[in-house]
Order: sequence, then structure tokens, then C-alpha cells
Amino acid sequence: MTLPASNDLTYKVGLVSEEVTIRDNTFVLYPEKAVLWKTKGILLISDLHLGKVNHFRRSGIAVPHSPNDQNIERLIALLQEVKPERVLFMGDLFHSHYNQEWEVFGQVLKYFPAVSFELVMGNHDIMSDYQYLKHQLIIHREPLKVGSFIMSHEPIDEVPEACYNFAGHIHPGVHLRGKGRQGITLPCFYFSKDQSLLPAFGAFTGLYKIKPKVDDQIFVIVDNKVLKV
Repeated sequence: MTLPASNDLTYKVGLVSEEVTIRDNTFVLYPEKAVLWKTKGILLISDLHLGKVNHFRRSGIAVPHSPNDQNIERLIALLQEVKPERVLFMGDLFHSHYNQEWEVFGQVLKYFPAVSFELVMGNHDIMSDYQYLKHQLIIHREPLKVGSFIMSHEPIDEVPEACYNFAGHIHPGVHLRGKGRQGITLPCFYFSKDQSLLPAFGAFTGLYKIKPKVDDQIFVIVDNKVLKV
């Protein structure tokens, strides 16, 4: 596999991102459905569900290959653009049992030797330790605490008072209504006073409609842009 240069990629990183400040730390929200913790150089990505398409195809369900290619190309473009020091995959990196897409993913990681790739284990991360370690992934079996921030796959039920929780798993979406009966459900970044839910990075995933409270912050992803609503 030859990694394309950033200007050779079909996919280009979205031009419209947003920033949010939490506990005096700045986080950049990308339309690729990823978050950069600016002060730490840490890129947060949740729920890639790599291999999900191949999993369904092996089960006899006819689905196109294109979501596989979209996931990998967006990941490459994001890594080349952002240049993070660490990448935290926030669970459900691979959808199920081993298939060939895992090797494609491993080849991508090899082209970024200066980046520390780490996995906070999720419920779908069921492969053997060997598969993760051979691609030099650092495994975190429990939620990872970085300063006062707790990174977990599933949202923490009771966040300690001095802490803030980033989580995935939910695949959050919000329903927006237009004039008349028009409406659309869009993937979103969700921020409450002590917790954030990250959208699923994977292209072949569903959405769970959340019901935000008055003081919550919602940023939707639409037309390769991040917009606060």
C-alpha cells in the first residue's frame, strides 16, 4: 500500500470546524467527526467500526464496499492535516472478528510512526491482543484519565465532580425541524456540563436521537461543516 499525498486524496478535510472550551482547554471539532484537544495534541476518534461492511458481506448481506474506502480515506486525510501527537480511538475501532480490512488499517498506521495510536476498548473490540499489538496500538482496558478528563467508550453514569467525560458508543444525532413538517436527523457533537458524546466516525453506522437540555451545547455535522445549533 502506498499512502497518497494529501493533495492526491479524493477526500479533503472540511474547511469549517468549530472550537469549544471546556475547563480552560480548547477542543477543535472537525466535520470528519473527530475532536482535537489542542493543548495536548490529542485527536479523539470514536466508533470507526472498521470491517463492519465486510462482516455483513460475509453474512450474505449485500452492502457496497464504499463505506470501507470512505473511512480509511477520511482517516488518512485527517492525520495528514491535523498532525496529532496521539490518537485515542474511543472504542469500537473494529466491528467484529478479524477480516482483511484490519490489515489495510494497519498499513495506514505504519505511515505515521511519530504518532502514538491508542485504543480505549469498546464492546465491539473483541479480537485477540495480538491483532492490536502487531499494529503497535496501545490498549487501555479501562477508561483513560488525562488530567481532569476521562476518556471512555461508554458514557460514565456518574462523572466525578472535578472531572469531565468524553465518550462515544451512543452515535448521537439530533433532529432539526424546518418549516412545515420538514425535518432531518444529523450526527452531532454533544456537550453537557460534565460530559461530551462524540459522533461515530464510521460511515456505516446509525444515529441515536438525543434530547438535549437547555444549557447543553450541540454542534451538527452537515455538508462537510460543523455548525452550532
